[in-house]
Amino acid sequence: MPAAAQAPAPKKVVVSQLFQSVMFLPLYVALDQGFFDKQGLSVTKQTAGSPNAALSAVISGSADFSLHGPEWTAIAASKGADVQVVAGIVNRAAVWIAASPKLDYRGPKDFAGQTVSTGMMPIASTSLFNKLLNDSEIDPAAAKITIKQVQAGAELGPLLAGQATVGVFYQPALEQAVARGFKVVHSFPKQYGPYLLSGITARKTVDPDTAERFVAALELAMRFMSSHPAESVAIARKEFPSVEPQVVEAAVKRMLDEQVYATTVAISPDALRVAMATQIALGNLKSQPVYDTLIARSVIDRAITRAGAR
Repeated sequence: MPAAAQAPAPKKVVVSQLFQSVMFLPLYVALDQGFFDKQGLSVTKQTAGSPNAALSAVISGSADFSLHGPEWTAIAASKGADVQVVAGIVNRAAVWIAASPKLDYRGPKDFAGQTVSTGMMPIASTSLFNKLLNDSEIDPAAAKITIKQVQAGAELGPLLAGQATVGVFYQPALEQAVARGFKVVHSFPKQYGPYLLSGITARKTVDPDTAERFVAALELAMRFMSSHPAESVAIARKEFPSVEPQVVEAAVKRMLDEQVYATTVAISPDALRVAMATQIALGNLKSQPVYDTLIARSVIDRAITRAGAR
């Protein structure tokens, strides 16, 4: 009898993420549930520590894909880098403001006289907070708002130490603040609606079949999260064993409820435009990128087709 044909060996792929974050749960679900394996890929996840480092790994060829804010891809592309965004991952501005329960908050003007703990620039959370003040015509100096920049992930510390009354948070730090009695006073996901906060970047010369398979696995992970919230929480708990389980659960549930996690890898022109407008307003980007130049729509469309009907 003829020997059975052997299945081809899985293709090895490296993805470099900005940091380990509950925001990036679709990637972790795809790994945990074997969606990459089913697409014939053996995926290694690396953590770069900064968006520049993650993107540089792709540009240099040491990683096939990177996960971070699309503004970094747009800036690099504007300087001649041959990169584009091949999938959306975080589809809302996943940042919230929490404050002392003693703060009578009705709007941004009530930040007057407060010390605000937020991430060290450049970072989306602080960019969004600064834009909120700018849009509200609030001069921090005139309003005596003290902005205390700390390392990303350390924003809660000054509030617990009594050095700040307001914090600008990602997850799960927001739920850690809420668990300690602070109250959510502003939701950027609700303010902005669709907003491409984070996506997958690749070189334009990436093997198209590999990109299609990688993005299809993420599409399947997003569908799984929508229909299996409890299982998604369990996966998040495994990814963040040092964080209180109830905090992880609250973080995932809030992000599902506020549609922070993309439900598809497709990226709408409006979600890109709104996200890039924030960067333009802050001087980080000169102009709106051309959608069809920055977004690899053909890869995305083929990946969604590969994933099959919902």
